[in-house]
Amino acid sequence: MRLKAVEMGQGAGETLVLLHGLFGQAQNFASVQKVLAGSRRVLALDLRNHGDSPHAAEMDYPAMAADVLETLQDLDTGPVALLGHSMGGKVAMTLALERPDMVARLVVADIAPVAYPPAFRPYAEAMLSLPLRPGLTRREADAALAGAIPNPGVRGFLLQNLRLDGEAPRWRNGLREIAAALPVVEAAPGFPDGTRYDGPTLVLSGERSDYVLPEHRPVFRARFPAARFGKVKGAGHWLHAEKPEGFLAALAAFLG
Repeated sequence: MRLKAVEMGQGAGETLVLLHGLFGQAQNFASVQKVLAGSRRVLALDLRNHGDSPHAAEMDYPAMAADVLETLQDLDTGPVALLGHSMGGKVAMTLALERPDMVARLVVADIAPVAYPPAFRPYAEAMLSLPLRPGLTRREADAALAGAIPNPGVRGFLLQNLRLDGEAPRWRNGLREIAAALPVVEAAPGFPDGTRYDGPTLVLSGERSDYVLPEHRPVFRARFPAARFGKVKGAGHWLHAEKPEGFLAALAAFLG
């Protein structure tokens, strides 16, 4: 599947590819992409069932990694620096293990190659239950989701997917496909036996996040023996949005 790509910048550095997390889209990286594009070509991709990329029922990590590979080959990038946040980090790890020749260096942002609790299922259920009637306003949609999703920042993030510019409101992402695939997305990636990625790897997590724990480090090192670990001070799970300066500083030190 050829994915929608937002491209910025040019330069002598390796092309940098950014992969968003669950319910996200390429534009979540807009501000940091502009900064990073000052010295290199930077591509932000909409993963399948997200943003403006095509929808499909299949949504496991090998399929999503294959989409990224097809898109990079179509764009003639050569080996890239690959950064994935959350679900995008699992996609990035999968691609690095399956095609290490295409990944010059790897950044995994606030995710580990392990299974996670079903925290996002209530979000999907609330979004699916939202009555998409003509005339619906964003304020009304926000209020309707508040009972199931009390955090206003999370509601705002999810509502970026709601389109109100047509005759009737609609979700721009493949919401039903995502909801059906959540058990697969939450699970540990099924990496092929015996694979490892020996390239430079940075595992970057938010200081206030519990997605990457000390006990995950051996799991990383079994597959990514060159992994280094860092934290963005004061950041939670959405570290690139919450603390962009710290996030960018860590990337600059790693990418060169």
